[in-house]
Amino acid sequence: MVNKMQNKTIRMQIIWGVVLVLAGIGVFVRIPQVAARIETFQFFSYFCFYLLGLLLIGGGAKKLYKYFPRAAGKNPHK
Repeated sequence: MVNKMQNKTIRMQIIWGVVLVLAGIGVFVRIPQVAARIETFQFFSYFCFYLLGLLLIGGGAKKLYKYFPRAAGKNPHK
């Protein structure tokens, strides 16, 4: 029972990591398309959007790195 629950948790964490990475990539793809609207703000807004994208990608990658080996039956974090 516990192992089944752990596998479900690990699977959800991997899915969440993929979603975070994709959201971060989406931020980078979307910024050039809305650049005209962003230019009405200050230059600092570009920095904030790119920082948001980097944080999303970094957080998702960290989560994938932490949980992906466990899904393959390896447990380097024990």
